[in-house]
Amino acid sequence: MSEEILQLTKQLLNYNHLFMKFYEEAREKGTTPDFHEVIKPFANEVKSVSVEWSAWMRKWLMKSPKKHLHPKQIDTTLEHLEQQSIQAFFPKTSRSRFLNTNRTVEYFLLEILKELEK
Repeated sequence: MSEEILQLTKQLLNYNHLFMKFYEEAREKGTTPDFHEVIKPFANEVKSVSVEWSAWMRKWLMKSPKKHLHPKQIDTTLEHLEQQSIQAFFPKTSRSRFLNTNRTVEYFLLEILKELEK
């Protein structure tokens, strides 16, 4: 179980870095890519991985509860990942809000990796 969580968490961290890359590109260019050709397929891919990750995380936390990891954080991270997978492509997205959300996701995913390494 922890191997699946490890792989999926690393994949979500990679997506989180891609969100920043796409966001910076969108801000530099000032354009938004085609929704149906670029944004929607990417968002669906992220959602698929994050939903699978969420299911594994819930099982893991039920079997062995962690002091600093809670189901509510999984829900929040899931929401943030879904939002950012779309917002990253829009240059008018609030910079401070986007960065704060991105950092929140990054922090939680890194905490999971630390917990898995124990």
